[in-house]
Amino acid sequence: MTHDLVTLLRPLLTAEASAEAYASGTEPGDLEQAVWLRLLERLEADGPPRDPQGWLRRAVRTEARRTRRHSRAERPYETEPVGAAEHEPEQLALTAARHRALRDAVRRLPGRCPRLLEALLSPKDLTYREIAGELGISQGSLGPERSRCLGCLRRLLAPEVAAR
Repeated sequence: MTHDLVTLLRPLLTAEASAEAYASGTEPGDLEQAVWLRLLERLEADGPPRDPQGWLRRAVRTEARRTRRHSRAERPYETEPVGAAEHEPEQLALTAARHRALRDAVRRLPGRCPRLLEALLSPKDLTYREIAGELGISQGSLGPERSRCLGCLRRLLAPEVAAR
């Protein structure tokens, strides 16, 4: 009995789902699956419908309306959820490449700049006093020295950044 009903309704369901899917913002296959599920629930609870074709048309429209209501209520994220994209392999590889390029550029800087910027980039999060002590310079000259080194780094990285 169920097999005959499925065989009878399949072409009609395919046509109805294709017609309603675009307006409901869903895929025809998803709409078909929802209606088949509804039919199975109906068969279990009340038996086969008296007018299977009429029931199927109403079920497709009901599912399409339900899908439209849900899609109106759903809103995409304005941005990716915090931390979602940063742990993907592609993003991790790009971040590692940027860090390598920065460290390579820092090593090519003149004078004390490589040591100064390495200290500033240190994961130890050193204070200006600790950096000045480590480099053997006065704490007051650290700011101007840092500015000069960052200017050199900008000039060094500008062609690389522009090339990308």
